Amino acid sequence: MRIGYVSSLLFAALAFFSIGTSAAEPVKVEPAQSAVAQPARAPVAGALNLNTADAQALQTGLIGIGQVKAQAIVEYREANGPFTSVDELLEVKGIGASTLEKNRARLSLD
Repeated sequence: MRIGYVSSLLFAALAFFSIGTSAAEPVKVEPAQSAVAQPARAPVAGALNLNTADAQALQTGLIGIGQVKAQAIVEYREANGPFTSVDELLEVKGIGASTLEKNRARLSLD
């Protein structure tokens, strides 16, 4: 019985040392995406003009924008005037930061 106990301890010690050596290898860590606003990227060629696109163009040209959200964007623009910043899209009901970031490069104001 003592032999079984001693061999179990020996096995655990060897396993610990083998794990310890592999843990010493460098681990590549990808940088985390932050919630801090990123600098504006250059719009993609043929980006949608947020101030002139109709609901159909917004719906087909943007990620995560369906008929209801596209119509809400048009109605917001009609009620409040032209967008002065792409970030103003966050004021439209149903548009959150995630949706804005997915589409930022697809939008323009001119």
